[in-house]
Amino acid sequence: MEKLNSFIEKHFKAVVLVILVILFLQNCGDSNKNLNKKVITLSNEIDSLKQTTVTKRDLQIEGLKSEKRMIQSTDRKMIDVNRQSQIDKELESLSK
Repeated sequence: MEKLNSFIEKHFKAVVLVILVILFLQNCGDSNKNLNKKVITLSNEIDSLKQTTVTKRDLQIEGLKSEKRMIQSTDRKMIDVNRQSQIDKELESLSK
């Protein structure tokens, strides 16, 4: 036991440094693997987004749908009912 204590007292800094270097290298390797997987996933998603084309008509449809949802979430009645029917007519004409 005395030999172990004397060894630790003499070489404490070197032992701690070696352990820290080993832990650092081990952690660096793991994060690179996870990072590479994330980069590949993101690049695949970007490629799939590039293939889809959004037209002005699609944007109008989504805008009208969101406006209708906003109207339905508010408490006002008569004016909004008229606008909802107008939105429904526009959506039908754009969907054809």
